[in-house]
Amino acid sequence: MDVMKEESFGPIVGIMKVSSDEEALKLMNDSKYGLTASIWTNAEKNPASEEAFLRLADGLQTGTVFLNRCDYLDPALAWTGVKDSGRGVSLSKFGYDQLTRAKSVHMKIKTT
Repeated sequence: MDVMKEESFGPIVGIMKVSSDEEALKLMNDSKYGLTASIWTNAEKNPASEEAFLRLADGLQTGTVFLNRCDYLDPALAWTGVKDSGRGVSLSKFGYDQLTRAKSVHMKIKTT
């Protein structure tokens, strides 16, 4: 399905049944884009699902991974994409660094 591999913006969600976390990871990474991913679990009631999320997050080829949400920007966290989802960073210290440039000024006032 195109919606599973294209970079869609808007109120769109692709849902696909998979047989394992490994299959999910393979399918989620099977795209030339990598802006965000959102994984939904019952982590609040089941600590094992939080551990599964962390394993998936580590293997995902995306700039941002959400757990049980997909709609929040935290100014303290970098907003970035990988693959064909853009280059560079916005938000956070890393985004600030992208917009600024250091300059060194060396002065010698007395010359004698």
